[in-house]
Amino acid sequence: MTSAPLTSAPEIISSLLDLTAWTVFDVDPEGRILAGNDESGSMQLVEIAPDGSRTQLTGLPSRCSGRYVPGTRTVVVQHDNGGDEQMQLSLLEITPGAAPATTGDLTPLVHDPAYKHDLADVSAGSVVFLTNRRDGVDFDVVVHDLATGTQTTLYDGGGYLVDAVASHDRRNVAITVLSSRPRSTQILVAGAADAAVTGTVTAADEHAHHTHVSWTAGDDALVMASDHEREHAAVVRVRTGADGAEGTTWETLVEAADHDLEVVLSPDGSAMVVGHHQDGVATLAVHEHDGTHRCDVTLPDTGVPTVVWAPDSSRFAVHLTASGDPGSIHLVDGTTGTATTLVDGRAQIPDGLPIALPTVHRVPTPDGEQIPCFVYRPATTDTPVAGASVVLVHGGPEGEATRLFSPVIQALAGAGFTVLVPNVRGSAGYGKRWVSLDDVDKRLDSVADLAALRAWLPELSLDPARSALWGGSYGGYMVLAGTTMQPDLWAAGVDIVGMSSLVTFLENTSEYRRAAREREYGSLEHHRDLLVAASPITHLDQLRAPLFVIHGANDPRVPLSEAEQIAAALADRGIRHELRVYHDEGHGLAKRANRKDAYPAAIEFLTEILGR
Repeated sequence: MTSAPLTSAPEIISSLLDLTAWTVFDVDPEGRILAGNDESGSMQLVEIAPDGSRTQLTGLPSRCSGRYVPGTRTVVVQHDNGGDEQMQLSLLEITPGAAPATTGDLTPLVHDPAYKHDLADVSAGSVVFLTNRRDGVDFDVVVHDLATGTQTTLYDGGGYLVDAVASHDRRNVAITVLSSRPRSTQILVAGAADAAVTGTVTAADEHAHHTHVSWTAGDDALVMASDHEREHAAVVRVRTGADGAEGTTWETLVEAADHDLEVVLSPDGSAMVVGHHQDGVATLAVHEHDGTHRCDVTLPDTGVPTVVWAPDSSRFAVHLTASGDPGSIHLVDGTTGTATTLVDGRAQIPDGLPIALPTVHRVPTPDGEQIPCFVYRPATTDTPVAGASVVLVHGGPEGEATRLFSPVIQALAGAGFTVLVPNVRGSAGYGKRWVSLDDVDKRLDSVADLAALRAWLPELSLDPARSALWGGSYGGYMVLAGTTMQPDLWAAGVDIVGMSSLVTFLENTSEYRRAAREREYGSLEHHRDLLVAASPITHLDQLRAPLFVIHGANDPRVPLSEAEQIAAALADRGIRHELRVYHDEGHGLAKRANRKDAYPAAIEFLTEILGR
């Protein structure tokens, strides 16, 4: 800790990138929390005891996550290799005093590096996982018996599966699968034919998004957040009839007229935590199983929470990140909503480190829309980039910019930039209509929002001629699209794992992802002309802005070739650029060492170009 203000941009940036990020994975019956932090350089498992003491459980070469096996001191660890997202499952026995486990200390449970094995659910006797090992494309739901090692496939009907949760009697699983329409999911139940809820729960062709699915106490219905036949997601209880989705009954438990709700049902089905999601933050309340309000949850700040119930449903852990909080962990009483802080993320921020807090705005567009946007002002204007701005676009495209703590945003503001973080059309969090405004042939309407944001800069007393774009994944695509299709508007760009061609992206992405992405962008078979027109590389002859390009060599989503072809084209045209490839990373930078190499260099790149 230091009491003197940090004034130099490199010092500020370095301090921000050294802050530890936290998350929460599970809670055991004794109140221990299975958490994760990246203090060692990548996200590793850490156990927090009821008294607040911490024990690092893993020291793997890549980030990992996990769940407790109830009734034991065993953890199911989910891990990949260098960010390739080919998840493998292993067991770790927690031994007092043991050093953090390396790869050789884990007991393989489900291993085949050629395929994905995504952890979905864990009980005392079994592990449920999703895998594409049958054909490399379609996902199955498999139950692994921990005592015998026997594996039973409960679902092999195809599709890109998002989640699966077992019923209390372990006879069935509720499956969330991406449907054929953009920003839509379908709910299926597989298992015993005589169950109260069976087969197709929601229609495959409905434009609706269903999330956070759980079983009621008697396994006779499902509780979820859904925008079925409504603009904003509500908390609903769903039962199927004899004829499947056509006979399904929907009961609204909690709703709001102007914003989305989220829900996490307790293990015994007696209560639920409901999140009210508005403008990138959520407030929490506890409700009874029938929707009756029980209590509000009192947390130190308003931000982006993750909720995990304890097995006895008496309390729950909350991981909260807010604009001024890198990530805290609280244990909340399920009856009163009172929180006890176990990890205070704010305590690690050096006294002199400036933190920018956002203001919320609506930016008008020429066609009458309003773009939600968060603006982070720099702590000082006495910098070479005073009056310059960076528009930072989130990934997705069906993602959302939230008001969480971002070291990148804070580092840019610390360097003197004003940072605009918009939710351009096509973003989640603002209702069904807004998230649908960039689907397929509307793709370039989203790109046009960048021009509206740039035109609005004088309202903030900023110089439009000194504005850059920054984004990762779909945000990286938006950087490339903006700088190629709006060449007179942007002075520079930072592209992180972005797509330079929607055609080659879809041709070369992992097979299991292609159909899921085509529903949003358009298909190679039916929409190739649209994909070509919306591809930055098609408009490369217009590009004049210098670009800083960052990519992971093991990226299974956006192949490295997307970065290589844009860098080669820039080199051929003599345009200033830099390409940094990280051979131990996938879709983004998960390791602190790589972030500390890439991000300060990218910020210095922008400072040189946008400085006075």
